[in-house]
Amino acid sequence: MQNDPNLQMDPAALQMDPAQVQEVAAIFGTVFFVVFLPLLIITLIGMWKMFSKAGIPGIYAIIPIVNIFFLPKVGGKPMWWAIMYFVPLVNILFVIMTYMAIAERFGRGIGTVVGLFLLKPIFFCILGFGSAEWTPPAES
Repeated sequence: MQNDPNLQMDPAALQMDPAQVQEVAAIFGTVFFVVFLPLLIITLIGMWKMFSKAGIPGIYAIIPIVNIFFLPKVGGKPMWWAIMYFVPLVNILFVIMTYMAIAERFGRGIGTVVGLFLLKPIFFCILGFGSAEWTPPAES
């Protein structure tokens, strides 16, 4: 097989000068502040209200990692379920099961589960600010 000189790339052509690096960093930073940060704030506000409806102090919703441990509790499940969120592949199953339990506690169906999985900020706000009432799990 022959090496075609037209197909070889010059390594110097792949390097960026510092001004280009700053441009790319500025674009990523702007996208973060314009898109990601507002979504995060909306999610946390919705979680705060949802936790409050479930009788859990809302402040737990804004504390990283802690909020993960209280999500199963909102669904009426044991807090140890949150440990399963850190096991690869198993975490997807437990997140879906937790969302199913949360939807059930708020008297909602599978549409809410799908919404929580795909559009978390919107559906946390719907559960937190909407008319849905949280019902405690039946005692066994």
